[in-house]
Amino acid sequence: MKAIIIAAGLGSRLEHYTDERPKCMVDIGGRSILSYQLEAFAKNDIDDIHIVRGYLADKLVVDGATYHENSDYQSNNILLSLFCAASAMDGPFVSTYSDIVYTPQVVEQAVHSPHDIALVVDRQWHLAYEGREDHPPEQAELAEVDGERVLRVGKQVGPENAVGEFIGLARYTAEGARQLREVYADVRAKYGDDEPFQAAAKFRKAYLTDLFCELIDRGVDVGWVPIDGGWREIDTVEDLHRVRDEWAG
Repeated sequence: MKAIIIAAGLGSRLEHYTDERPKCMVDIGGRSILSYQLEAFAKNDIDDIHIVRGYLADKLVVDGATYHENSDYQSNNILLSLFCAASAMDGPFVSTYSDIVYTPQVVEQAVHSPHDIALVVDRQWHLAYEGREDHPPEQAELAEVDGERVLRVGKQVGPENAVGEFIGLARYTAEGARQLREVYADVRAKYGDDEPFQAAAKFRKAYLTDLFCELIDRGVDVGWVPIDGGWREIDTVEDLHRVRDEWAG
């Protein structure tokens, strides 16, 4: 199976830690953030690695990986960045944000989901926000569900409606990949870069969660994989210090 790692962004909220390296190459416990992801993939027989690069692309090198360049990384966002690797979406794959760490067990649960499109959602999400000052809960991509189906997902979903937080890891079967590609191609043809799309003020600034909401609006079933911890996001310097203490300690 393939993995597509979205790793083009500047990582500016990590301040000087990303002056000379991409965000996913920042050190946690003597290892890069990316190395934790690669280990989790390897333990689940995911060995066809595709990386979307942008900022300091020459510093992001993984043996055997296939690279996809996002030359407009300073002006676009996660959704357009992911689709720089559209050529790799010709079968089952997982997609992941590059600034998160997770255990192999989290990936295992995602891989074995029965859904064609499956979002990994942490039901214990609120625990990670205790004492987290620089990344408030309002910035969490929360998920509202009905049974096994996701109803809405994104920063616009309030805590009162949420079952948990989408961690940035998703799995697609070949059919799910086809649905993802087809809906993206349709909206890409209809929306200009500066037109609103779902919760995004401009299409070029859209998140992956905006496309998930579009799929749901069109009647495509989007499922979820419940987890209870086993992952962490590294978005700010505060996050980095906490994860170094709690995850790699």
